[in-house]
Amino acid sequence: MSLYPSLEDMKVDQLMKAQLQAESQYPTVPSITSMPVAHPAAPSAPPLISPGQDAAGPLYPFLGEYMGLEISEDAIAQNMPEYAIANREAMEIAVPAQSGPLAGMTAPVSGKSLALQKAHVTNGIRELTLCKDQSGKIGIRVHSVNNGIFVCLVTKGSPAAMVGLRFGDQILDINGESVAGYSMDQVHKIFRNSPVSGIKVVVRDRPFERTVTMHKDSSGHIGFQFKNGKIIALVKDSSASRNGLLTDHQILEINGKNVVGLKDKEVTAEIDTAGDIVTVTVIPSFIYDHMIKKMSGSLLKNIMDHSDPML
Repeated sequence: MSLYPSLEDMKVDQLMKAQLQAESQYPTVPSITSMPVAHPAAPSAPPLISPGQDAAGPLYPFLGEYMGLEISEDAIAQNMPEYAIANREAMEIAVPAQSGPLAGMTAPVSGKSLALQKAHVTNGIRELTLCKDQSGKIGIRVHSVNNGIFVCLVTKGSPAAMVGLRFGDQILDINGESVAGYSMDQVHKIFRNSPVSGIKVVVRDRPFERTVTMHKDSSGHIGFQFKNGKIIALVKDSSASRNGLLTDHQILEINGKNVVGLKDKEVTAEIDTAGDIVTVTVIPSFIYDHMIKKMSGSLLKNIMDHSDPML
């Protein structure tokens, strides 16, 4: 069973397979320049090709070979681009990636989107090595949720951001010490007492989050509305609704770029400049709210303003 990052990818892949299957039902015929030349004493009509006959060459001759014209494909592309031969590489069946973030996915439309690869959520476990900057900071803030420690903020350009820590990552272990059941203050103390470099952190990749890849329509819309970063409505028959985006979810990233703390107009600007393929990382609103509701009002404001002193 094939796995696709978006419904559009699945539809395009199915259409490509159907087209190639339909083409395979027709016998190919030799191009005009490759037709055998009749002997003067032989009939002038070219030999007929029976429906089941296996003949070499394409179904129709290329323009460069048509009626004996000696026109190269380069000349056609430069002078008559509307008649250029279609690139068959684009029509090949998309083979699922064998490695990388999109391993196992068939993505004829979205496969070349770097943003999709950056935003992909694996829910897997990985080990990272952190260090502190010249101010002795790592660049994260954590919060305790249901006896688990989760990253609730990562400073742009910080050591934590450089190794790939993101909002919603669950920290399982710090320097060989399991932090299950620890409080936020206990974890902060461990980080403060850690050496400048070589801080080993084991994390689970964003267990409460998921990504949804969507494609803009001819008007540049993907089909959802949000307020204060929370998705509140979906447009019927839009890419957002077709691909399973849900309301009551908080937007965390646009094409792998963190938008937590940004104003709605800034998030809209990120979507507008994101290109035709948009991958949105979301988390259920009740999880998001639970991660930040215990923070004091002043602390939360500082975090959103990115002025809170970080670990």
